[in-house]
Amino acid sequence: MSKIIISCAVTGSIHTPSMSPHLPVTGEAIADQAIEAARAGAAILHLHARDQATGKPSSDVADFMAFLPRIASETDAVVNLSTGGSAVMSIEQRLAGPLAARPEMCSLNMGTMNFALYPMLGRRHDWLHDWEEPFLRNSDDLVFKNTPRDIESVLTLMGRDRGAKFEFECYDIGHLYMLRHFVDRGLVQGPVFIQFVMGVLGGVAAEPEHLTHLKQTADRLFGDDYRFSVLAAGRMQMAMAAISASMGGHVRVGLEDNLYIARGQLARSNAEQVEKVRAIVEALGRQVATADETRAMLALKGRAEVAF
Repeated sequence: MSKIIISCAVTGSIHTPSMSPHLPVTGEAIADQAIEAARAGAAILHLHARDQATGKPSSDVADFMAFLPRIASETDAVVNLSTGGSAVMSIEQRLAGPLAARPEMCSLNMGTMNFALYPMLGRRHDWLHDWEEPFLRNSDDLVFKNTPRDIESVLTLMGRDRGAKFEFECYDIGHLYMLRHFVDRGLVQGPVFIQFVMGVLGGVAAEPEHLTHLKQTADRLFGDDYRFSVLAAGRMQMAMAAISASMGGHVRVGLEDNLYIARGQLARSNAEQVEKVRAIVEALGRQVATADETRAMLALKGRAEVAF
């Protein structure tokens, strides 16, 4: 098997500050944890921005620049910026940071979908900020919008115009067929890097049978010109990572996807999750890819071509 890429999603836009004191929300904290995760073995750092005062998901370029230059100066990790931002943002807001930063990689959700976070309300009642509870509660009527027009816009602005490659986030089988559609249109060139996103209410459940079906479908649609990774939101994070590694895939961990390191035990940092998954995949006989090996595998444009 080829070397395994570990991605780390450092903060995201789903969990709120009240859920864990270890969730990084300031620029300094995001940079600290991203650097620690890279040193622990994460070749790719998947990053969202947060408002510096409230921890609310942010699209402000200044909030991205509060951590990007330091990460670039202290690590050689591949920076992968979200184009999903938060489901409550417009596509123009979601793209503000990536357009300014011109990263090597971006994430791209491959379809419009329900994105239900409200079940998390039952776990917390003492909120640090007044935006948190309504944000979660109103997700019972929340649709993450990424139409074919939106996807084409991201592929054009970030891919064709700025040279970024993509982590194609596929939450269900239909997203793979949408990706194939854009390959056929010539807007996506290989090697294709697919992230199977499992366990979000609105997408496919984090179950081994579903992963097998997703991979078989991707094999049929993309042949040898793709690589896949797996993230499982919540308690199945490490179990599904182990299955992915055993199937020849790559893995993603991080506090965006799961706040815990074990049942009932909050992770103290993103690096703690990276260290745990690294031990798992190495026990399976996989060698962890460096950042430069990852660049070669995914045909990235290189660190010198970013704007931070």
